[in-house]
Amino acid sequence: MTQPRKVVHRLRGAQARPPRVTPELVADLAYRLTDRDRTMLGLVWEHKVLTTDQITALFFRTPERARQRLNQLYRLYALLRFRPWAPVGSRPWHWVLGPTGAHVLAIAQDKTLEEFGYRQARATAIALSSKLGHQVGVNDFFTRLNAHARDRSDGTSVQEWWSEQRCANLWGDLARPDAFGRWTEPAPDGTPNTLDFFLEYDNGTETLARVAAKLGGYADLAESTGTTTPVLFWLPSPRREANLRERLGTPEVPVATAVHTLSSSLQGPAGPVWRPAGTHGPKLRLAALARVWRTTRNPEPERS
Repeated sequence: MTQPRKVVHRLRGAQARPPRVTPELVADLAYRLTDRDRTMLGLVWEHKVLTTDQITALFFRTPERARQRLNQLYRLYALLRFRPWAPVGSRPWHWVLGPTGAHVLAIAQDKTLEEFGYRQARATAIALSSKLGHQVGVNDFFTRLNAHARDRSDGTSVQEWWSEQRCANLWGDLARPDAFGRWTEPAPDGTPNTLDFFLEYDNGTETLARVAAKLGGYADLAESTGTTTPVLFWLPSPRREANLRERLGTPEVPVATAVHTLSSSLQGPAGPVWRPAGTHGPKLRLAALARVWRTTRNPEPERS
């Protein structure tokens, strides 16, 4: 019987074993951290992994400055990094929370490391997870929104970006979105348009029947909470989008679809790439969906 091949050389750039974390080491890191660093570490922890390009788009003006700061945090073990294997060329560095960074974040929340929930093996497990590409794709959606907002000076912003785990803690018994977001962008007359939405990032690995069936949970959630939140499907190809839209018809909850591979020249997910399900009109900007669906905002989650 033929034995399955072992997956080897999946990662590149393994980090040396971190030193024992001491109060002196944590204090030294805490002294060196900026507010931007702390926000960065928090995002990496909540969203499991961010690439160098994503971190650059979120926090820095130039790739050089991003690489310099990331390497400094790496040497302080605030961040760990890996580079997934690729058959041709190389992939970007992927960053996860390191042990000293976890201690600083835990202390800021007045928690022990155990209460904070950090284990290095858990943080680095995403490196070998089959969900790595999916998680990077979800994070890229919000990174592109944030990058678009940074280039504006009119109040455009990503007001909320909740991880899959935070969503599951709130609504997991009914629906399990890949993320929850709140996007604000002013209309041409200056009136702010704010859209709450659930994101379903689709990479084509599930059957369309299973994808469509997820809307039943969102309908149950709307009935249970009294809040109807639109669902956005971010899809890998025009053909898959067309087939999904045909299957969805006019769903019980507001739905819009878009193709991420076609959005690069159209301001990413913020741009005119969205088609509300059950309609045949022109594609809309993300903010314009707020005018199509006037909904009540979701409540803020309880902070633990």
